[in-house]
Amino acid sequence: AVVMQLPHSVASPRPLCYPVPMSENGFDSAGRPRAAEFFAGIGLVRMALEQAGFEVVYANDVDPTKHAMYARNFDAADFTLADIRSLAGAAIPDVELATASFPCTDLSLAGARAGLSGSESGLVAEFLRILREMEGRRPPAVLIENVPGFGSSNGGTDLRRTLAALNDLGYACDVALLDARRFVPQSRARLFILGSQSPPAETEGCAPGEGSLRPSWMSRLAGADSGLRLFSVPHPPPPEELQDGLDEAAEQFPPEHDIWWGGERLAAFLDSLSALNAGRAAALRESARPAHATAFRRTRRGRSVWEIRADRISGCLRTTRGGSSRQALVEGCGGELRVRWMTAREYARLQGAPEFDFGSATEAQATFAMGDAVCVPAVRWLAEHYLWGLLSPSERRCPEGTARAAAMTAGSAHESR
Repeated sequence: AVVMQLPHSVASPRPLCYPVPMSENGFDSAGRPRAAEFFAGIGLVRMALEQAGFEVVYANDVDPTKHAMYARNFDAADFTLADIRSLAGAAIPDVELATASFPCTDLSLAGARAGLSGSESGLVAEFLRILREMEGRRPPAVLIENVPGFGSSNGGTDLRRTLAALNDLGYACDVALLDARRFVPQSRARLFILGSQSPPAETEGCAPGEGSLRPSWMSRLAGADSGLRLFSVPHPPPPEELQDGLDEAAEQFPPEHDIWWGGERLAAFLDSLSALNAGRAAALRESARPAHATAFRRTRRGRSVWEIRADRISGCLRTTRGGSSRQALVEGCGGELRVRWMTAREYARLQGAPEFDFGSATEAQATFAMGDAVCVPAVRWLAEHYLWGLLSPSERRCPEGTARAAAMTAGSAHESR
């Protein structure tokens, strides 16, 4: 795997805790839990898990462009390029963790909100089918990731159905809501389902406690359907949300570079700004050093306008298929203002994978793939502070600063802020 060194500006704001790897429970010979990732994309879940001391032994995705990028950064020998509907549980190797970052298209507020009845988001049913077919070889833990809209889709019915299906497969479940801006300068909240076949007995049925990431509506969900088997494991509080950091994540281009918008495009951008947004642009323009903000295109009263964020972090990176999904970067300094599209390298930095190798992918392919991926340090934090505890209960509350075993360090360490 490619070693990723996170710059101070986009790394975790505090040291992370590493449990001592265990050698029981079927872990590999180096004491690392084995993982299988479904809907693997370009492999950022794998990157996060490997940094947390897991070994990914199986991956699957259907997109050949993403597979090509995955192969540039990881050993793709265990990558199955195929539609998940064609996979059988018997073909999946023994693992301790299975992950699924299934398509958000039908769950996102930007989509048609068809929910799990949609053709893309409904593919989570195939992940559940594979777990069912694994029977006695089901992994002890699962991690499912998607947009926060998963929690409200079809009035919460889609999430309840998924939790109930996992319960039927033997998994008690917890739900966490974690925002990438706790680790990188990007506003990107994501919902995670954590499932365990054997959660600590004292945690089953527990309400959210201090430092819990469970959304407040989880209590209502549990009350509405008391048949759900839920649990809540104590964990340390995540880092505080960042308010800046975009300046360090932005690539530097000279004012004369042709990446900057000019002429009619820049004029149209400026003309679309409301008084509030024009004020934000003016503040950037008068900065003594290069200052940055991101902007999204919106439709207001039937008119296309640009809106500039008030803070110094990025909006949520998305799959760039036009419309308001594309995010622009506004740079101001010394009385000048420049605007351009965000780059794939900036997307990678804001996802916590600054040195990701895009290979021969086009800029559009790279930004699309990164916008469809996960934030590496957010998943890593969950793996270190939650998943390790589900697999090795004796290490559930590992002390801050515990050294990682030598077998876990090679090729996966990165700097902390």
